[in-house]
Amino acid sequence: MDLSPDAPKPTAKEIAAKFREDIANEVYGPNDRLPAARALAKRLGVQLMTVQSAYGQLRTEGLVITQQGRGTFVRDPAVPLGTEVGSSPAFTALASELSTIHDTLRQLGDRLDRLERLVEGNEKPPVQ
Repeated sequence: MDLSPDAPKPTAKEIAAKFREDIANEVYGPNDRLPAARALAKRLGVQLMTVQSAYGQLRTEGLVITQQGRGTFVRDPAVPLGTEVGSSPAFTALASELSTIHDTLRQLGDRLDRLERLVEGNEKPPVQ
């Protein structure tokens, strides 16, 4: 981003793209704090809402988490989505749903294994 006085003001999309690139290039690593939104807005000469919107985009993508009163941090990819404090509510709901789907698939896999053993004659049906 060009910070010279004559440069056009960056949009939220451009700010988000810059941080996305910085995260991908490990300028910011897991658990690193991004600049405070108010200070970054002042430095870039944009409205606070512009920076908050950029951070919101990154949060929705699961790249950062926001902790009330503490700031915005790069999400640690080793931690399952939606489980850390400050996760996007959408990712929290998705993590819960995926956990349920995973459990259901595991149970179906176990049932399929038992049925295959029964068909192959390697197991006797349970006595009723």
